[in-house]
Formats: sequence, structure tokens, C-alpha cells
Amino acid sequence: MRKLLLSILVSLVMMSILAVGCGGDATPVVREVVVEKEVVVEVEKEVVVEKEVVVEVEKEVVVETEVVVEVEKEVVVEVEKEVVVDKILEPFRIGVMESLTGPGETYGQVAVQSKQLAVEEINRAGGINGRPLVLIIEDEKCNARDSITAYTKLTQVDKVKIILGTSCSGAMLGAAPLAEADGVVMFSGLATNPAVADAGDYIFRTSMNDAQVGIDTGNKLWSDGIRKLATITEATDYAEGVRRESANRFVALGGEVVAEERYGSEETDFRTALTKIIGENPDAIHIAAQAEFSGGTIQKQVRELGYEGPIYGEIVVVGATALDIAGESATGTIGIVAELDSTNPLAVNFLDRFRARYAFTTLQWYMGSAYDDVYITAACLEQTGDDQDADGFRDCLYNMEPFSGTIGTYTFDDKGEVVGLSNVIAEVVAVADRTPENSGWNILGPAPVLP
Repeated sequence: MRKLLLSILVSLVMMSILAVGCGGDATPVVREVVVEKEVVVEVEKEVVVEKEVVVEVEKEVVVETEVVVEVEKEVVVEVEKEVVVDKILEPFRIGVMESLTGPGETYGQVAVQSKQLAVEEINRAGGINGRPLVLIIEDEKCNARDSITAYTKLTQVDKVKIILGTSCSGAMLGAAPLAEADGVVMFSGLATNPAVADAGDYIFRTSMNDAQVGIDTGNKLWSDGIRKLATITEATDYAEGVRRESANRFVALGGEVVAEERYGSEETDFRTALTKIIGENPDAIHIAAQAEFSGGTIQKQVRELGYEGPIYGEIVVVGATALDIAGESATGTIGIVAELDSTNPLAVNFLDRFRARYAFTTLQWYMGSAYDDVYITAACLEQTGDDQDADGFRDCLYNMEPFSGTIGTYTFDDKGEVVGLSNVIAEVVAVADRTPENSGWNILGPAPVLP
């Protein structure tokens, strides 16, 4: 009897042990969730208590052991903890082609810096639809060959579909046919040659067409009583476009071009050409330069040769670096230029921020043009949501409501040309009166309008 009872009790204990073992062997499941929970687990523990029971059987005393199993439960408290997941949004990637070296280096550098300033402001404000903007910058070196190299790298390696640039007209005209064929947008704040207007459906610019500069220059020359004109021109697409359009307008009004000289971008001594020009006894000399270096040097050397007549030029001839080189020789030079409006708070604030960051400025209107291009780009990317959608970006520019930026309020026509902007007449002041704020000029007013 005693053996039977013990056998039964041992069997019960073993069954209980097996049951407890199976129930407590669960493995927590790892779940990838934003809010994680520590799972409640009930763990059963066996506590074995032995009791001695005295059993009297027919006056025979038998001591039996009774095993009592008590089950305790351990409860793990459920705790919620929040896991912060940082999701890095893919940036909008835009190409940039500017003249970081070469004849356009002085204004190509500040154009890039202006763009970078705009990008920093946009990203600091939260980006575009929450996504940052990134610029991929290449040097077009102010010529067609290197522009094509830069374009090929941006489109084939970096896979961009929207490019801001170029600084130079020759660089734009070199790459534009490829962009048009590939359906890639090129959007320039500086290239001005008239041929850019017909470069294609994907080509845009906020810089004004040299055809307008030519009209304004010809009108100014004629209004000032100039009847015989000599020209000296850097052999680049930009400078040649300025010379051609200015001379055509001047001749159409009744003037005569008595001498034409051209020079290569690598030249540093212009005295031979200038001596020929002076020998023709012109009423004025017109300079069209691609590089500020040559524009300033020509003014200096022509005065050293004894020429005392008026000098006319375009924006590069009266840029900050050109005036530094020319010194007092530039005093009185007339420039037909695009100038930032000093009453426009956007322009004033932009220049203040730029000077605080970079100190040096030159061709400030074109700096503002480059800066505006980034904000226009951000607005179109906000609309399309896709930096690979060149067609959507193009259509955004064509249909853009008047944009108010640092260079004024404007839109684009059906050729991608900027509409709503105009040039002014600037006269270079004496060295002692030149400041970063006045760019070294007095603004005489708008360009004259003649029949």
C-alpha cells in the first residue's frame, strides 16, 4: 500500500514537472516596431513541500511522506518604450556649371558662392518638401570644350537632369545642343549671347540678352554725340556678341565704326592694337571683354598711350577686379550694365549676407541672378517633387508667375528668355570714391530709348 501511494505521488510530481517545463520554454519574438514592448511572461515555479503524515493501520504506525506542490507565478510588468527612428530623406540633386577657372573666374566664383548661400538658407529652413537640396559643381572654364566635359560628367556620372549655369556664353553654346538632345534643363544666370535664345526648349536664363545691351549701348553712344567709334573685343562668344549688337545699333543710327581690333584671352599686352585704334582718331573707344583682367588692363594701357577720349564698355569692363587693375584710368568710363536696385530689400539683404560671409563682390547683379536661380529651382522642385523630371521643371519655368527676387520681378517668354528687366547707365567714379556699396559707379539712370 505504501509503495503504491508513493508511486502515484511520484507520477503526479513528474507530470507536473513536465507540464511546467513545456509552459515556461517560450522564446520572445523580436518585432521591428516604432514602439517596443517588454512582453509579460508568467513563469511558474515549483515549490516542493514535504510533510510527514502519520497513518495508523490496525495499530501499526506507518509514517508516510505527503508531497504538496505549490505553484508560484512571477509577473513581469509590461513597459512601453519609444524608439526614435531617424529617416534620412534623399536630397534633390542639381548640377552646377560655372567658370571656376579661365577668363570668367572672378564672376564664376561669386556665382557659385551665391548659389551656395541660397542652398544653405533653403536647407536651414527645412529644405524642399522636407528634403535637402544638394549642388554638384563642375568647372566649365569659360569655353565650349570644357563645358562639354563638365556636362558629360554631370549627366552621365552624376545622372542629373537639371543644371544651373553657365557663366560664359561660349560654354553655354557648347553644351546647350547636348542638353536639348538629352532633355536636360540648363538654366543660366550669366550667359548673355543672343544665340542662347534659340538654343532649345530646355534652355533658360535670368541674364539679359546681349541684343538689349547692344541697343542700349548704341543709343547711349549716339545720344552722347559719338559719331566715329573704335572697338577692341576679346575673341569669345560673349564679348563678340556685345560688340556686334552694339556696333549694329550704332551704325543703324548713322554712326561709323572706324577701327575693329580683337585679342585672345591669353593676351596681356594690348598696346599694339590700341595704337592702331588711337591712330584712327575715334570719338570714343568701346571695350568688350570676357575677363575682368583684360577689361581693366586695356583701360590702363590706353590711357598710358595718351588717349583722353571717352571709353564705353559692358559689365565686365567695370567689374570690381577690372577697376582695381585700371585704377584712376577707369575714372569716367561708361558702362551699360544691369545693376541691383538699392531700394529692393531682397537685393540689399542678399548683399549684406554675402559680404558678411565672403567679403568680396563683383558684378553684383549677376551674383543676384545666380542666387535667384536657386530659389526659382526650389520652387519648381517643390511643385514637381522630382529632380529627374526635366519636362516638369521646364514647364514650371514657362508657366511661372512673376517672380520677385534680388534682380527684380520677372517671368520667362516662350524662348526661355527673361522678361521684365532692364539695363542702366553707370559712370565709374574716382578711386577715392569707390566703395563696395556703390560698386565704383554712379548710376546715371536708365538706358536711353531712341526711335
